[in-house]
Amino acid sequence: MRRTEAARELGGFVREHRTDGGRRLRTAGALLVTGVVGLAFGIPVTVASIGTTDGAPELAGLLLGVGLIGLGLGVWRLTQALRTREQCFDVHERGLTHRVAGHATLIPWTDIEGIGTVTADDGRLLAEARGMGLRYTIALRDGRGLRVDTFTEDAKELAETIHRAVHLGELPRGRGRRP
Repeated sequence: MRRTEAARELGGFVREHRTDGGRRLRTAGALLVTGVVGLAFGIPVTVASIGTTDGAPELAGLLLGVGLIGLGLGVWRLTQALRTREQCFDVHERGLTHRVAGHATLIPWTDIEGIGTVTADDGRLLAEARGMGLRYTIALRDGRGLRVDTFTEDAKELAETIHRAVHLGELPRGRGRRP
């Protein structure tokens, strides 16, 4: 669905919030490389440490742990990047358009239950770089949820706009003619 068709149903276009899929892919790549390197060193160290007790088992465990966690997180982030490629949230006067890979879903403000807990900077090491610095879910009345995280530009502003429209009745003002 084209943006102009959505604008007719949801009122004037206000702004878009694109998700940086390239950054998601780069993050996935870095995690996968970390995992592969961790396993590449961890497996030989594990084999070499069989029968010893001098520090090698701890090092082997550390390397294997880093490898497995890196691979797991890398596969998760890669799956997320592929599943949400070209994701964008278009804000209109009477709702949102959620676009993913050429498919658009119209979501009027009345279909949104609210915003889940907005977690801003969880304090963990490199949380922002991993895409976990800011995250929340847009809860829909039909039980579905749309995840938004640091990879979406101006994610906090999007959450504030949704909150104002859904809970306070302050609808955003769009550009152009009104139907």
